[in-house]
Amino acid sequence: MNRTFCNVALAVPLRTTFTYGVPEQLRAAVHPGVRVLVPFRQKSLVGVVVDLPERPPQKAKIREITRVLDVIPALTPSLIELGHWIAGYYLAPVGEVFRAMLPPVTELRTQQQIAITAAGRELVDSTSSTLSEEFAADEIALLSKLIAKHGVLLASALEKSGLNTALLQRLARRGLVEIRQSLLARKQRMQTILAWRTEEPEKRESSTDAAGEKPVRPLQGKALEKFQAQTARVRELLEAERGPLPLPQVLKLAGLSRAAVERMLACGLLYSWEEPIDPAEDPFDVGYAPPAHELNPDQDTALKRIRARFELGEFGVQLLYGVTGSGKTEVYLRAIQETLARQKTALVLVPEIALTLWIGRQCRAWFGARFEGVAVLHSALTDVERAREWWRVRNGEARVVVGTRSAVFAPLERLGLIIVDEEQENSYKQEETPRYHGRDVAIVRAKMENAVALLGSATPSLESYHHATTGKYELLTLGSRVENRALAKVEVVDLREEFQQTHQAGSISAKLRAGIQECLANGTQALVLINRRGYSWSVLCRSCGASVQCTNCSISMTYHKNRNRLECHYCGFVAQAPKNCPKCDSKYVYFFGEGSEHLEERLRKEFPTARIARLDRDTTRTKRQYQETLGAFAGGALDILVGTQMLAKGHDFHRVTLVGVISADGLLSMPDFRAAERTFQLLTQVAGRAGRGELHGRVLIQTYYPEHYAIQDAVKQDYLAFYERETNFRRTMGYPPFTSLANVIVRDTNLEKAIRWSRQLSEYFSPHNGKNVRILGPATAPLARLKKEYRFQFLLKSPKRTVLTKLLAGALDHCEANEIPDTAVIVDMDPLSLM
Repeated sequence: MNRTFCNVALAVPLRTTFTYGVPEQLRAAVHPGVRVLVPFRQKSLVGVVVDLPERPPQKAKIREITRVLDVIPALTPSLIELGHWIAGYYLAPVGEVFRAMLPPVTELRTQQQIAITAAGRELVDSTSSTLSEEFAADEIALLSKLIAKHGVLLASALEKSGLNTALLQRLARRGLVEIRQSLLARKQRMQTILAWRTEEPEKRESSTDAAGEKPVRPLQGKALEKFQAQTARVRELLEAERGPLPLPQVLKLAGLSRAAVERMLACGLLYSWEEPIDPAEDPFDVGYAPPAHELNPDQDTALKRIRARFELGEFGVQLLYGVTGSGKTEVYLRAIQETLARQKTALVLVPEIALTLWIGRQCRAWFGARFEGVAVLHSALTDVERAREWWRVRNGEARVVVGTRSAVFAPLERLGLIIVDEEQENSYKQEETPRYHGRDVAIVRAKMENAVALLGSATPSLESYHHATTGKYELLTLGSRVENRALAKVEVVDLREEFQQTHQAGSISAKLRAGIQECLANGTQALVLINRRGYSWSVLCRSCGASVQCTNCSISMTYHKNRNRLECHYCGFVAQAPKNCPKCDSKYVYFFGEGSEHLEERLRKEFPTARIARLDRDTTRTKRQYQETLGAFAGGALDILVGTQMLAKGHDFHRVTLVGVISADGLLSMPDFRAAERTFQLLTQVAGRAGRGELHGRVLIQTYYPEHYAIQDAVKQDYLAFYERETNFRRTMGYPPFTSLANVIVRDTNLEKAIRWSRQLSEYFSPHNGKNVRILGPATAPLARLKKEYRFQFLLKSPKRTVLTKLLAGALDHCEANEIPDTAVIVDMDPLSLM
């Protein structure tokens, strides 16, 4: 018998696959897309089979795979095709690409089911004389047995009866049986849900407890007054503010003890029930019903054009450009509804984990009951939770997926719609191998699967809007807010004038302070944005002028007061806060700059009665912390929310009437051609958080550079004016969208090696410079040292992306020929950051 081979992609930094032999006993189980365990050098690795070559490679010894991990291929044929495209376009090792696409390798309890198909039933029911000639007796016997067992049998039961795997695979290839792999339901964690009892109980203080065993002891005096106040708070929370909530949330939000809740239950004021905890569920979803809005004319027109694209039945990209608060989410939900009605599936990408909670809540409320559920995929889930959600999607148990960047690889079949919300966000770009852009991969996937790609933003990236104006994308516009609500009034606070008047460089101007006081007096809410984490940016010696830098990176460390330590936000290095200067031993150590932690402390001192919280990566390291902070603010339990750019994206808080931006200049000072675009986007997005309900909004932008066009256009919330100015600059300087860009970094922990390899690469690039490509460098990278590695940079520009791809592929081959390690050269195609 001829030997069978398979090509396997392994998660190693090599741009090739590896050929393995397939043992005879595993041949029926090996298909493209299944994960396999293979020997590699002196260890075993998990890889994915990408194809089955007809001929083996020309080498003497080929090792064999040792185990097949999947019954159903983990990756569909379209995802395998997409993985090869990513590897080719971004010049990434193919195994690293497939590792990013696969679910976490974790042990899940599964069971395999064999189900007879309609074709199989028809065959057995047939009285054709050719039946016994075309099919073996054991095949007919298996089909008959399945019919006798109502069409489905567990594979484990068939194996005990001596089932031949090859026979089963043969029937599956003919379409007579279907092999299903489902996750076994494990014991679910339960939660107690509390609701206010609307009907008046006949007796309260004389009631028995929930078990009916003993009477409730009456309260008197101050104890009774306290209980009545607690009862009023719980009633307001469960009737007016939130509706039914999990017990832990009630205890936290109402500030109660468990004994107080048990007394309310015993008195008949509350009733409770048990519900399973869904890992993707937001505890604030309980009792949530999405607002039912009628579409305004702009929304209706946009939806009709999306529907028309569906009816064409072909690939297309549409850019939904709408001002903040214009109802883009409503259009998304209606578009998903249209997709599901056509028996197809939908994928929704969002830039932040916090937004998966908000969009996931809306999708579950709209589609969770009527269709087969909504899956949520993001990195805050545990490996087991992510694997279970991933396999739910693969097995067709969820038809809508909501997730962050990596959810673009969700194994949906019959894909009809991919939505990329806030498509301009940097977080869609992967900053480690493979360095793909989630938005661009989503568009390519939509093209491969003949689906519609819908990009949405109030501040589209210049590249996307340029494609829309040139006809490559279809432009859909939402020009006004829903219900004709006015955009928030935006004002600039010139910090230069503020300093001349007060002779102090405080972070809170007099105008912002007065605005916050007005919010507190009126019972409304305020958002305060400062795009810096930590307490202080850096630690500076006033004697010698030295700053405390990370030992691994050429960057100042950030002081975090709550943990009383310095942290590097690039490599994670931690050090104790110094009392004396590490260089000259001076005691005059100055903590310079103000971050979100410092701002929160300042606001608590200035507004001691206000309820204040902070939302940044330091305070929201888990999914639960996101949920609690955002839920408390949405429910009115907080007055002021301080945070970084997490606050700027997508949130819909109807009682926010004031947004303060502490320093609008931070991004403008970055050595990056996208600095003005990012500043405009951030300011416009955060301004859109104010005045989204019936109350009017106000935005205060504090800056030392009010004349900059990015700030001026953000104040007017005029995207088109900014687009015209910025594209003129980009066209003149030869930056995207008018040229293609690639960033190449050469790195090593040894400085001499990094310099030598940079020179070798420069020798390869030099003959090509000026021939339809411009090459800048090598030069020291803006971050000259990162994670103990010295870094040198090349920047390549070309009007044709194919020229860059060909040149860079040749450069990587040149590196291999000159024994420059694969890990020493980073190629970033279409970079969003040049740091």
